[in-house]
Amino acid sequence: MKRKDDSAAPRANRAKAAPGSPDAALISQDLVFRIFRDNPEKVLAYRQISRRLGVTTREQRDEVFSHLKALKKAGLLTLVQNDEYRLTDPANAPAAVDAGSGRSSRKNEAVPARRSARSPEAEFGQDPVVHRRREAGFDFPDAASTTDSRRRHASHADTIVGTVALATDKFAFVISEESESDVRVFTDRLRFAMQGDTVRLRLRGSRDGRPVGDVVEVLKRVRPEVVGRLQVRGGIGFVKPDNRKMYFDVFVPFENLHGAVDGEKVLVRVTEFPEDDAGRSPLGEVVRSFGQAGANEAEINAIMAEFGLPFEFPAEVEEESESISEIIPASEVERRRDFRHITTFTIDPADAKDFDDALSIQKLDNGHWEIGVHIADVTHYVRPGTALEEEAKHRATSVYLVDRVIPMLPERLSNGLCSLRPNEDKLTFSAVFELDENGKLYESWFGKTIIHSDRRFAYEDAQERIEGLESDYTAEVQLMNSIAKKLCAQRFKQGAISFETQEVKFKLDENGKPLGVYVKERKDAHKMIEEFMLLANRKVAEFVFKLKARKPRFTMVYRVHEAPDPDRLQTFALFAKKFGHHLDLANPKKISTELNDLSMEVMGRPEQNVLQTLAVRTMSKAIYTTEPLGHFGLAFEHYSHFTSPIRRYPDMMAHRLLEHYLEGGKNVDVEPVEEECKHSSEREKVAASAERASIKYKQVEFMSEVIGETFTGVVSGLTERGMYVEIEENKCEGMVRLSEIPGDHFELDRDNYRIVGQRTKRIIQFGDELQVIVKSANLLDRTIDFELVDNRPDAVKQRELQERRENSKPRGYRPERSSGGRPGGDKGKRRR
Repeated sequence: MKRKDDSAAPRANRAKAAPGSPDAALISQDLVFRIFRDNPEKVLAYRQISRRLGVTTREQRDEVFSHLKALKKAGLLTLVQNDEYRLTDPANAPAAVDAGSGRSSRKNEAVPARRSARSPEAEFGQDPVVHRRREAGFDFPDAASTTDSRRRHASHADTIVGTVALATDKFAFVISEESESDVRVFTDRLRFAMQGDTVRLRLRGSRDGRPVGDVVEVLKRVRPEVVGRLQVRGGIGFVKPDNRKMYFDVFVPFENLHGAVDGEKVLVRVTEFPEDDAGRSPLGEVVRSFGQAGANEAEINAIMAEFGLPFEFPAEVEEESESISEIIPASEVERRRDFRHITTFTIDPADAKDFDDALSIQKLDNGHWEIGVHIADVTHYVRPGTALEEEAKHRATSVYLVDRVIPMLPERLSNGLCSLRPNEDKLTFSAVFELDENGKLYESWFGKTIIHSDRRFAYEDAQERIEGLESDYTAEVQLMNSIAKKLCAQRFKQGAISFETQEVKFKLDENGKPLGVYVKERKDAHKMIEEFMLLANRKVAEFVFKLKARKPRFTMVYRVHEAPDPDRLQTFALFAKKFGHHLDLANPKKISTELNDLSMEVMGRPEQNVLQTLAVRTMSKAIYTTEPLGHFGLAFEHYSHFTSPIRRYPDMMAHRLLEHYLEGGKNVDVEPVEEECKHSSEREKVAASAERASIKYKQVEFMSEVIGETFTGVVSGLTERGMYVEIEENKCEGMVRLSEIPGDHFELDRDNYRIVGQRTKRIIQFGDELQVIVKSANLLDRTIDFELVDNRPDAVKQRELQERRENSKPRGYRPERSSGGRPGGDKGKRRR
């Protein structure tokens, strides 16, 4: 059954030309090429070209195919995929082409009035290009044109070098220091380059104000591996990538399957990339099979492999960790400040196993309070030059997937030696503060310590004491919470921003299956711990910065969050205005105040999560760097990460630098520290992406058990295909297709962030609350489909359903009737 072309306008009745008639010979190569020349930025399919030319006979269809192949061979057109073509070089397209054949040489002949009275565009409309994801193993980008061969040998003088960042399965950006703007490269011009690969690029003009180019050479492949579902046909396999930005499949010969079977999730390593024949797919071999697609272990392991996360520690790393003694030598205790006699406790999630921070509190003779922030002394155990150190540097961060943790350090360290477990002596690196009950800071001290935790609190235990439960350490917890609130108020007075994204948590059974999804609630106990960690991180950064009064300052690892880009902020302000919220951006010094006021305004309203999430996305991304550029979101001039060395390598770096300077060491060379900062920032991005992928998978898995149930949600996104709705109670997001919204035909009003019914003029916009029914949940694609609750009478719904079915028939379909007047028989069949 042919697919319906939704973009086609109804076609006027026309008599068919008989084969061999004059009309059949009127389609010249120049006429075909002229369509592309008049639409230089469009990708056009054979069907669209035929419609514009009024093709009615098989002979004409063959003629069009012949011209397309000839134009492709001449380097004037590029085959994008399937039967879709575009101009190879729009800027230098010739005014006319020489067909080089008898029938096509009539390129200057006038088209008869019957066909030229209206242009093809006027008669049939400008069809939108619909990019279709390819079936595995059959359609691949063709970058091996004659033009490509010439470019392959192009001089380096007209090329630049950059790094590939895949954007969609249609195009990527190449980021280069040699170009002011990122260069867009369509996937058929990437030469199979993948995310992070270094390429040589030839610029070829611009499109939509952005430079575009072609990859002429892949200089360095970072990770030529693909994760996806294996499809085996006739003894050979193709791997269809899970990553939707990947634009090619990988061919796996039988001998390279290594026992993997059809339907399994696998990791394949590409062993050969096509050079001359882009009609072939890259060749690969199965490195690891995770089991049948859709199973929990297979999918989570596939996510780990997709993002390059490690499955285990190297043997030498485990051996090193096991060889470290648990005994703390007396000489080590003597060189540290002893806090073992001071009230100390940890507050962590109930299911936590690694405790890398503890708080101590004691009253001083002057009536002030001494509060110690004690951090696991990881660098005492993980020494430079060891396998442990190199592995921690490579991983850079622990990764928290829904059902497991991929730790930065082996369990022997993270849950054992370094974990600040209760009733054990532990080595720590501490920031100790003298404060009064109003949160005023008088003194700070930094140095190596030893502690003995008296109590391990879960957040829920501490919260009970904050709310009035009379029990052990209630007075201490309440006092510290009171001081933390004063510190928080000071931050916001200085311009800190209060936007927070909501964190989704899952209740899982013993097999990892989600039994429930809920939004994690942040209470005072969480905020109290956070406030003291912020204080320690800020004061450590300030201490190192102020050690030297002039540049070059002492090298330090800073956590930097720059002010938002004015253009992005203005776009966000316009978006917020659609909901009736006004942001005054005239004074840059009051931006944080405006954003905080907005945060308070939207609290509890349907658009709260949408606006808060978009506000966070408007902000610059926080990164690690040696440049002391400040933290906009926290309103700190200097800020570092010092408090989580068990799970973050930059904290280990900060510990080493601080210890070095406390011991009177000279300034450290900045370049290697900056390189490690960049690596840590990149690994942090990867970890966040993997965590989001695991959350999305578990959300889809949870929703697959509630098909047919009704939920309340808010509109969280709009596209030309559909609108995204986020369920309020569990933050699961799915799509309602525009074509399936009952009662009208809806179209996207992009400028006003809404969709509009063409007949009823009904408007649905961001933040609107809707009732949706879970229609389907696809574990393989990690997608959820909703449909709107339709409360109209059944007769109305049935009539609309019948109309949709009628409209879904291919264009030009007219049931032929027999002499008896009933449709059916052979005459009722569609003709191709």
